[in-house]
Amino acid sequence: MGLSTHVLDTMHGCPAAGMSVSLYTTQSAQPQLIRTWVLNTDGRSDGPLLDNPQLQVGTYRLVFAVKDYFAAKGVALPEPNFLDQVTIDFGVANVSQHYHVPLLVSPWSYSTYRGS
Repeated sequence: MGLSTHVLDTMHGCPAAGMSVSLYTTQSAQPQLIRTWVLNTDGRSDGPLLDNPQLQVGTYRLVFAVKDYFAAKGVALPEPNFLDQVTIDFGVANVSQHYHVPLLVSPWSYSTYRGS
């Protein structure tokens, strides 16, 4: 299945539908953008971020547009907001395995783990 993500809005208790997410490869000195997408109503991309043939051993970065998401939901945020973007750097060691990178987020905190 390759690489996937899922974002849950812990402030509202729902999937983070409409959040923008960007995926980069960080193999070189300058991260290279692979793609950007908007999460669907379930807080997921419509397909894998990278499927197994596209996924390579190496390092990657996911950037989640947290501030823009909560602002669009009408949350009163201070300026500057505590969290603007959440960046998760991670490594892929075995391309035959599925890598799932979920994010639990509010305007004030976040957590992640390697999911299944």
